[in-house]
Amino acid sequence: MQCRPHCGACCIAPSISSPIPGMPNGKAAGERCIHLLEDFRCGIFNSPNRPTVCQAFAAEEMICGHSREEALLIISDLENATLSTD
Repeated sequence: MQCRPHCGACCIAPSISSPIPGMPNGKAAGERCIHLLEDFRCGIFNSPNRPTVCQAFAAEEMICGHSREEALLIISDLENATLSTD
């Protein structure tokens, strides 16, 4: 699956615990990454500074659903399920 244009759910819904350029403590779940552009593309997508967790993410229907809204819900639910098992 290719990333959905104008989505950016993976740059908003999950928490990222590793440092991100300009966000040394990562980001909280639901917080927009500072590198997410207005058209919901990653501003550091081709940068070697892009976090490993972001580089490893691959769009999949199981995670991204059929719309941006569905992706935000699925990823948020996964984030909440992970937090409740910690």
